Amino acid sequence: MTARPISETVASLMPRAKTELAELVAFRSVADPAQFPRSECEAAAGWVADALRAEDFQDVALLDTPDGTQSVYGYLPGPAGAPTVLLYAHYDVQPPLDESAWLSPPFELTERDGRWFGRGAADCKGGFIMHLLALRALKADGGVPVSVKVIAEGSEEQGTGGLEQYAEAHPELLAADTIVIGDTGNFRVGLPTVTATLRGMTMLRVRLDTLEGNLHSGQFGGAAPDALAAMIQLLASLRAEDGTTTVDGLTHDAEWDGLQYPEGEFRKDAKVLDGVGLIGTGTVADRIWARPAVTVVGIDCPPVVGATPSLQASARAQVSLRVPPGQDAAEATELLTAHLESHAPWGARVSVEQVGQGQPFRADVTSPAYTSMAEAMRIAYPGEEMQSSGMGGSIPLCNTLAALYPQAEILLIGLSEPEAQIHAVNESVSPEELERLSVAEALFLRNYAESKKV
Repeated sequence: MTARPISETVASLMPRAKTELAELVAFRSVADPAQFPRSECEAAAGWVADALRAEDFQDVALLDTPDGTQSVYGYLPGPAGAPTVLLYAHYDVQPPLDESAWLSPPFELTERDGRWFGRGAADCKGGFIMHLLALRALKADGGVPVSVKVIAEGSEEQGTGGLEQYAEAHPELLAADTIVIGDTGNFRVGLPTVTATLRGMTMLRVRLDTLEGNLHSGQFGGAAPDALAAMIQLLASLRAEDGTTTVDGLTHDAEWDGLQYPEGEFRKDAKVLDGVGLIGTGTVADRIWARPAVTVVGIDCPPVVGATPSLQASARAQVSLRVPPGQDAAEATELLTAHLESHAPWGARVSVEQVGQGQPFRADVTSPAYTSMAEAMRIAYPGEEMQSSGMGGSIPLCNTLAALYPQAEILLIGLSEPEAQIHAVNESVSPEELERLSVAEALFLRNYAESKKV
């Protein structure tokens, strides 16, 4: 088998792919109506639906999911008796954060230093474009040899579980022989990688109340319990002195036995400042793929500009906990809740609200589908062999699909390699990675169809 026809076709489609990705990135599709209007997500969903219709997909539908967002579904029938492959991506994105810190507008795809910059370029609007490229290349080279279902989620970044609930209520909709999740990434640019594990997550909001109202810090400070100071002390209890996550009852010493992440490479990828140490113990891979990690993702408190000398009566924080495979996210949620309730100082009144939750995931990388993908990646990345790694992020839908379709094989690939800086300012995608992974996906679909004929 040669990759030449497929690779040449994908290369010829790259200018169109860039134009389409620019159109898709332009939608400010953050699935949080408190930050951006719902109409932006609806417009992005409409664009995805139109793109599927243009590729002759049938039964294209905007699915109203229970969390108030929309996912886009389409079905492309293949030859009689062909297996069915589900291709997944999501069109919603993280907020841009500080737009002034972007070197180019976050919702305007901009080419710079050989990369394409824009929110969602890698995570995960680029993943949807990758699927389109692979299918178009196959159609141009004799046809798509499998039946294809595409699902583009509208609230993955929010963790509100809308698509998971919809799938559970409509279990036949996404049924497939194998599933390709296009929302992870290579270990680094040029090294073809499938993701073997995902950490799950739980997200909690905690509120502390200590006073009936704010007080003058000079008149009452030193005796009156300040809710913000109490919150700082409470959040500090979630880490040991070396930075290890220390939620009461949660195991934090597991080890990763696969592909390792050299510390020097991690420091470079994470852009750790000179002289600043990493946190935790064990290998980097242990810490980011095999162990829990707590992050304070937000605190409600007065900004420095305009602050007054006051004691705060109330304080609120949002806490994320990444949960590794082998631990149950629901149990971790209970442990984190109990920790927050029991460690609040000075008898501060505590209330905890769960915002989101997703279970960790472990793929079977010995399955036939992974053999087909390894062959495809070997051709798409000459001289390289497919690697498997963990990923510290979460894709809660994976566990839902695994439970609904226990016989289906689930593969995780994507464009979110370290240089992509997903979830940060100046997110970008490597067009070379987009091209090579599209070739790999096309070859995988062909390989997989052939393997099912045997």
